[in-house]
Amino acid sequence: MSRNEFICDCNVIHKDVVDRTINNMPDQDIFNKLAEFFKILGDTTRVKILFALDQNEMCVCDIANVLGMSKSSISHQLGTLRRSGIVKCKKQGKEVFYMLDDDHVKEVFEIGTEHIEHKK
Repeated sequence: MSRNEFICDCNVIHKDVVDRTINNMPDQDIFNKLAEFFKILGDTTRVKILFALDQNEMCVCDIANVLGMSKSSISHQLGTLRRSGIVKCKKQGKEVFYMLDDDHVKEVFEIGTEHIEHKK
């Protein structure tokens, strides 16, 4: 159903605000990707991994030790985060180091953390 097919039973009170908002609405694909981004962040283990990677680049074994989890379970979660574009990795010799993908991910994570801390 498109915006034009939806019939609201309310009168438009502030037409300029409604029109401006409609004109600025991104494509549905953007909303889908944004919802998926936040869905990926909706897992406690993945959020703990992001916290660790916000502190330092780390290899799987170090992350596993920080979180007290198996290497296998960390690798699985890192794969999900990597496929989602939230973390990236670089290889140095035989070791693979993981890090947050970019400053946007870092900012979203840190602002989210700041918001939670602020609400205590």
